[in-house]
Amino acid sequence: MAHYCRNRLLMALASDDREAIVALCEPVALKLKQVIETSDEAIEHVYFLESGLISVIAQSEPQRLVEVGLIGNEGMTGMGIVLGDDLAVNRCIVQGMGQALRLAPAALRGAMEASPALRPVFLRFVQSFLAQASQTALSNGRASLEERLARWILMSSDRMESLELILTHDFLSVMLGVRRPGVTVALHILEGQGLIRASRNHIAILDRAGLLLIADGSYGVSEAQYARLFPPLRQAA
Repeated sequence: MAHYCRNRLLMALASDDREAIVALCEPVALKLKQVIETSDEAIEHVYFLESGLISVIAQSEPQRLVEVGLIGNEGMTGMGIVLGDDLAVNRCIVQGMGQALRLAPAALRGAMEASPALRPVFLRFVQSFLAQASQTALSNGRASLEERLARWILMSSDRMESLELILTHDFLSVMLGVRRPGVTVALHILEGQGLIRASRNHIAILDRAGLLLIADGSYGVSEAQYARLFPPLRQAA
């Protein structure tokens, strides 16, 4: 029985190419806190997410780490394979449980060699992810804590396709690059304005338009880049 594909990057491929890739994949469950990639170690599998959320984390020391990007059902892990490398640059951890299609790096290389049309599509996603990472660096350096939190909530909601987010304060502190007390303060500010409802390990979005205002331009630039690079896909969504 054919697998109904819910990964938006794969849906951007020509039908023959998409079917060829899906045939090489195995459906897998993504477990909370599952490590998908470890920096400077070989990429074991490439994942095309169909649901769930993966956090891409830069790390130089055990306690010196910060999130540089998010991947959901719009994309893929294992971008180094597309670029011709075997090693992961960053750490990838599942922060939202879901489902994915995964395949071995060798299988993806073989598919790209068999169909030259595949790599350019995957490279467009790499470009969109670089745009996201650039905006994350800008946000971390110039935006206020509340702006950064609003941006992250919006980005996570996009990828989870939900107004309900399950997460921990520890993860939020990594995402924002601040200590847990700072996370608590930022959550209380957004909650006090009626934008979210926050409880332990849970955030409910009450006012998305209000979060957009709080984000103050830190959300939207990389999203526009993705829409430009994948216009039919975004319109269909």
